[in-house]
Amino acid sequence: MTARAARSAGLVALALLVAYLSLRPVPIEPVAWRPAAAPVDPAFAPNDRLRGLARLGEADVHGPEAIAIDAQGRVHTGTRDGRVLRLDPATGTFETLATTGGRPLGMAFDREGGLYVCDADRGLLHLSAKGELRTLATGHGSVRFGFTDDVDVGPDGTVYFSDATSRFDIRHQREAILEHGGDGRLLAYHPETGQTELLLGGLQFANGVAISGDGAFVLVNETGAYRITRHWLAGAKKGTSDVFADDLPGLPDNITWSAERKAFWVALYSPRVPALDALAPYPFLRKVVLRIPRVLQPEPAPEAFALALGEDGRVAEVLHDASRGAYAPVTSVRERAGVLWLGSMERDGIARVAAPALERR
Repeated sequence: MTARAARSAGLVALALLVAYLSLRPVPIEPVAWRPAAAPVDPAFAPNDRLRGLARLGEADVHGPEAIAIDAQGRVHTGTRDGRVLRLDPATGTFETLATTGGRPLGMAFDREGGLYVCDADRGLLHLSAKGELRTLATGHGSVRFGFTDDVDVGPDGTVYFSDATSRFDIRHQREAILEHGGDGRLLAYHPETGQTELLLGGLQFANGVAISGDGAFVLVNETGAYRITRHWLAGAKKGTSDVFADDLPGLPDNITWSAERKAFWVALYSPRVPALDALAPYPFLRKVVLRIPRVLQPEPAPEAFALALGEDGRVAEVLHDASRGAYAPVTSVRERAGVLWLGSMERDGIARVAAPALERR
């Protein structure tokens, strides 16, 4: 091949590559936004407080995304293959309670010992204390749930849960985050009527849900915006919403209330991804990212990361592990009797570690 022919072939190849990166259809219509700079706070410096965890069920418990604990102290989770499992901490044995046929994520108990389950594929489910599994809701209004995510139960029995995104399913989380389309929802399910109610729409990947200790408000994590939004359920602000915590140092996943600590545990899927922030104002470039091979796309750091936030939204504890083989990503933290139980959507086995010492009150 002559030099001229080689140059021509190179130009053709370059033109094809540019066309591919510019024109190949992708399933997102990105929205431009500008995240605040990642917080610079010595409190968020890496530490090893999540190193040396005990792990239970690694051989058979795959992707235990969320943790719920019943009145007897038994630990419950859902796995990648659709099982709802119960762990007896005294014996270390797991028991299968049900199989949903989907992907069980968030879980919360009602006062009768029944278990509400957010199944990413099947919607809001209920597993009775007798083992009866029912589907309660698969959508609201004319919009089906795309990715039913997390759940908590209020003092009056009202069930609060999130639909992370109505456009994408659990297999397309990356697309939902890259699009930043604001199609997440916080909803309420009323057991006495069987009806759902929309509390908040326009959320950026609505994820973890937690009721405050006094039942005055419900929190919902917006993973795609690094913030936690508060919706007031009682008092002078009832029916209004505001920001509980903003500019978090990572991607918030599930959130749980610790009655012992009087604080919320926030599992951070990972520290913030600088490339993702840099791409936020540029919709076209985010489409290009989705067109390139997955191995070249920005990836979260494989670090275990969790925060405890006080009732005022201020950081009370920072737990971290950036070592090789860390239990990461942490997607749920649940405190009970001096122990933190951790779940992970991608790791195998439930993790357990001693909770930080409580302050004298």
